[in-house]
Amino acid sequence: MKIVVLDGYTLNPGDLSWEKFSEFGDLQVYDRTNPEDIQKRTADANIVLINKTVLTAEDIAAMNKVEYIGVLATGVNVVDLEYTKKAGITVTNVPGYSGSSSAQMVFALILELTNRVGHHSQTVTDGKWSESKDFCYWDYPLVELEGITLGIVGYGGIGKAVARLGLAFGMNILIYNRSVPPDLPEGITYSDLDNLIKSSDIISLHCPLTPQTKGMINKDTLAQMKKTAYLVNTSRGPLIVENDLASFLNEGRIAGAAMDVLEKEPPEKSCPLLTAKNCYITPHFAWATLASRERLMSIAVENIKSYLAGKPQNLVPRK
Repeated sequence: MKIVVLDGYTLNPGDLSWEKFSEFGDLQVYDRTNPEDIQKRTADANIVLINKTVLTAEDIAAMNKVEYIGVLATGVNVVDLEYTKKAGITVTNVPGYSGSSSAQMVFALILELTNRVGHHSQTVTDGKWSESKDFCYWDYPLVELEGITLGIVGYGGIGKAVARLGLAFGMNILIYNRSVPPDLPEGITYSDLDNLIKSSDIISLHCPLTPQTKGMINKDTLAQMKKTAYLVNTSRGPLIVENDLASFLNEGRIAGAAMDVLEKEPPEKSCPLLTAKNCYITPHFAWATLASRERLMSIAVENIKSYLAGKPQNLVPRK
């Protein structure tokens, strides 16, 4: 059996081992794969593993021996699922591996927005504190989290982890989800999306990218936000219409935003959020702690093992 990993570098830049994958057969790991090289590299593969490499119907049709495609991530919009279903090819993903890591990053971004830690540290390095007439100073209003409202859009594993941290900070938690979760913990209230947008001091996105959610944060939803509110996105870049958000930031119509994801990654230099006011951007690494990546690889190994045993798990779409 031949196993091909098309883009292994972001998952494992050298601090983890592929050894357990090689136990299933002949393993070939590529750091990255350009679109024009996909068909050549997968022509005789039985198992194809990808992280963010896009597999079109044409690419998959050229895989003469493929029977299993494993997405080494949670999001599966990189695979033509209509084609794999017609062709009888099994597709799995890796859910639930990055809840703690991603929630931690959400609050790193929130605290950067509310406390401007990086900015104030840099001003000290630049000599401002040494020149200060007082024992302290701050350049921006500092926002206390206790008692303010955190709106969480999407209440899956990561959304739940973010809610738990929010409760620990003493925040009021509103959640919106496609289905109403039963038995919500004390301090967490279900809300419709419009009310959440209008009522929240901080909005954090944790929903999948679907035709229904693409562009869900646009000029109309942004116009409903408080002028003092912040927007955080560690989910999927295309959930937000970037030109609309940039306009609202530059005009001071919301207080700030923090993004770990963008519509195009890596971004073009023309991306409007790169120069928007009060906008922090990090390079899509909320998921990438060592512990998180270890869990991802472990689940991916179990996915293959279960498939080969005739009891596949984490199927996409779910059955």
